[in-house]
Amino acid sequence: MYSDVFESSDKTERGKPKISPVAGYVLITVTGGIGTALLIACAPFVSPALRKICLPYVPATTVQVENVLSALRGRSGNLIDVGSGDGRIVLAAARKGFKADGVELNPWLIAYSKIKAATQGLASKTAFFRRDLWKFNLTKYDNIVIFGVEQMMTEIEEKFISELRKDSVVVVCRFPLPNLKPVSMQGQGVDTVWVYKIDK
Repeated sequence: MYSDVFESSDKTERGKPKISPVAGYVLITVTGGIGTALLIACAPFVSPALRKICLPYVPATTVQVENVLSALRGRSGNLIDVGSGDGRIVLAAARKGFKADGVELNPWLIAYSKIKAATQGLASKTAFFRRDLWKFNLTKYDNIVIFGVEQMMTEIEEKFISELRKDSVVVVCRFPLPNLKPVSMQGQGVDTVWVYKIDK
């Protein structure tokens, strides 16, 4: 009787799956590594939300790109896309003859933009800078494009007035500047762009 009890108990212990200490360490290392890789990959996309003013990555639509180019028709010189994202405005402007630059904080989007410029034969006509847009000097640019968010427009307007040269043109998408009067508008709804001329 006693032997049956001990035998039954032994079978229960033997029936449980056993994980060796080495396999446990490997599992912890792999899951930890995956978690760290995800954190590194996601950090550039999440970190804007931790700043005072968030400028999220929202790709421009085809219509928005066309409206921006239409607003810049007849213009030339240097162009900067403030918060250039995946570079589509910069690349489109370069194809139209502008020396076009982009400033963007997200390193993955900067890398993507540079690769796209190279594959499209536009590397010599474009440049992409990984900088904080608030610290990036806009003095040398004749044409500025920005897809902003409402809470930043007053501050960015002050930066434009302070840094841009007379007769520079600012093309604003999604939200208008609060105080300057636009000289023209293109499109409608979410695709609307406002065109401003700096008059000092």
